[in-house]
Amino acid sequence: MCGIVAYIGEEQAFPIVLKGLKRLEYRGYDSAGIALINKEGLLNYKHKGKVSELEKHTDKKNIDGTIGIGHTRWATHGLPNDVNAHPHLSGNENIALIHNGIIENYDTLKEGLIARGHTFKSETDTEVLVHLVEDIQEHEKVSTAEAVRLALNNVIGAYAIVVMSKDNPNQLIAARKSSPLVVGIGKEGDFYLASDATPIVEYTNEVVYLEDEEIAIVERNKGLRLYNIQNQEKTPYIQELEMQLEALEKGGYEHFMLKEIHEQPRSIKDCFRGRLNVNKGWVGLGGIKDYEQQLATAKRIIFVACGTSWHAALVGEYLFEDLTRIPVEVEYASEFRYRNPIIGEGDIVIAISQSGETADTLAALELAKAKGATILGICNVVGSSISRITHAGSYTHAGPEIGVASTKAFTAQVTVLTIMALAIARKKGTLNEAKFRRIITELELIPEKVAKVLESSDYIESISEIYKDAANALYLGRGNSFPVALEGALKLKEISYIHAEGYPAAEMKHGPIALIDEAMPVFVIATKGQSYEKVVSNIQEVKARKGKVIAIVTEGDKQVKAMADHVIEIPDTDEHLVPLLATIPFQLLSYYIAVMRGCNVDQPRNLAKSVTVE
Repeated sequence: MCGIVAYIGEEQAFPIVLKGLKRLEYRGYDSAGIALINKEGLLNYKHKGKVSELEKHTDKKNIDGTIGIGHTRWATHGLPNDVNAHPHLSGNENIALIHNGIIENYDTLKEGLIARGHTFKSETDTEVLVHLVEDIQEHEKVSTAEAVRLALNNVIGAYAIVVMSKDNPNQLIAARKSSPLVVGIGKEGDFYLASDATPIVEYTNEVVYLEDEEIAIVERNKGLRLYNIQNQEKTPYIQELEMQLEALEKGGYEHFMLKEIHEQPRSIKDCFRGRLNVNKGWVGLGGIKDYEQQLATAKRIIFVACGTSWHAALVGEYLFEDLTRIPVEVEYASEFRYRNPIIGEGDIVIAISQSGETADTLAALELAKAKGATILGICNVVGSSISRITHAGSYTHAGPEIGVASTKAFTAQVTVLTIMALAIARKKGTLNEAKFRRIITELELIPEKVAKVLESSDYIESISEIYKDAANALYLGRGNSFPVALEGALKLKEISYIHAEGYPAAEMKHGPIALIDEAMPVFVIATKGQSYEKVVSNIQEVKARKGKVIAIVTEGDKQVKAMADHVIEIPDTDEHLVPLLATIPFQLLSYYIAVMRGCNVDQPRNLAKSVTVE
């Protein structure tokens, strides 16, 4: 959730850490802070609000120093204010600590520390941890690094931390458990630490991803040392970053979200590049090649995911059951582990996550793995925790997604699921040659058809102007368009703060129809297919209650056009692939409505991009 950045080297730390915090602000923007060590000692600047507020707060202040740590916060324990902002200091103000995660037993630890004379300024669990490090260091007479290790042995919960001490201005100490942390190895002995690679790529392409319960010590003139929490030294595994710096910039767009919506023709093509060959009649995912037979003979497949990824999983359920004839269950990862699920060795659990760091999804995978299931992953971030914990998996290759509301991640996930379902169906023989060829031919055309939908942006913006002040909205779809309705409603809620619900179109009569009146916009996916006539009937029911209908239709449709208040046409495609096109107008509608309402599109209130706490 929170964003962590740190630097030690020969350059000035403050501008590097500040720029890193701006890159990581999508992880949390309740408050921000930077601590530095220089000739004056340990200086700690922090402020409620966005990183820009911290920048103003530090104007004309002493920001000298070649070692520094920074944090942008998504509040868990304690209100978003200056006091609860990170970094947090020890009681003697010698140690500064930043933290992403939750210390579950902080209350018990705090009681013990208060009994030993410690006083606390904030409501956070993080301040307890830095006091615990101080307490151990004073009583055990050990180094700061050893005090951190001993403290973490007493901690229950999730953490990614970076610690620095006034007593050793040439050293940073970092550790992780269930929250991501990466170390960048720069030139001239410089080191960069961050929650993900986005603040690092500008300076180096050599990184070390910390594993659970690993502690990294970076020191001037001594380099990087790596230990586990039992104090056994480990050899760092250095990887090369594939991320490009230009992918982290807006590229002339007003918002990252709009840029990422318009990137989808490219991101979908990148997703199936090397995985699809229409001329040779072939699809495949190299990452799961060794598990294709296991997938083909699976008793069932269970998708676990959260939020937008859960909606992609629902599309996957339709694809897999129709094409492969394998039973599929779709589970909220946040509920999966708490209901004692029945899982066995014949089951395959597939986790879907943009970041690859979603705490609930990781916990669900660990449970499934412990019960003997084969676990696979679909994620976007190379080197992420899900990619390391799973037996195998596939990257979506969507590129960095900075906007908090997922757009291109959804279509990339659906693309991977489509390829996976086609490959397994081909292996099982559940898909005849003609249908297989038709679907892969259409899949190859999807990027240019998405580009054609994007040409309707101005028209979609004009529709948005009409409904920007709606208090509620309803989204309806049938079959594999039902998850698209859910996703459309989620997007509107996330960034415009309009209450919206997605429903299977036929379920409208079982309750939601009571809400429909002349003020209620109803967004309906009414593309051609086996449910078309049924959806037409649902539209007639809405119109009979004076509801306003905005319909997504297949290009050239006349029947729905005669009934709906507005229609948005999408190119004709195979019914299995409609979600890849139908979701684009909903993304644009949400974006334009949010902008017209004056909402912060890239950083909607109370949300963070990567949910790394339960």
